[in-house]
Amino acid sequence: MKKCNLSDFIETMEPWLSSEYIRRVRIDKNRDLKIFFTDGASNTYHIDECNDTQFQNILHKFQEKGISIVK
Repeated sequence: MKKCNLSDFIETMEPWLSSEYIRRVRIDKNRDLKIFFTDGASNTYHIDECNDTQFQNILHKFQEKGISIVK
């Protein structure tokens, strides 16, 4: 699992925010995001210093790009 703050997460994910690269995102009970890439790889991220509104905005960005969210 990779722990990061909100700005680092956004900077890391911005170039990959496309359904061409990301197949789906799974959210667990701790609000960790497991990101499944189209090449079969996956990474889990825990975002520190992120309130509920910011977290929902992240999920919205994924959905805008056609990436499914699994809760």
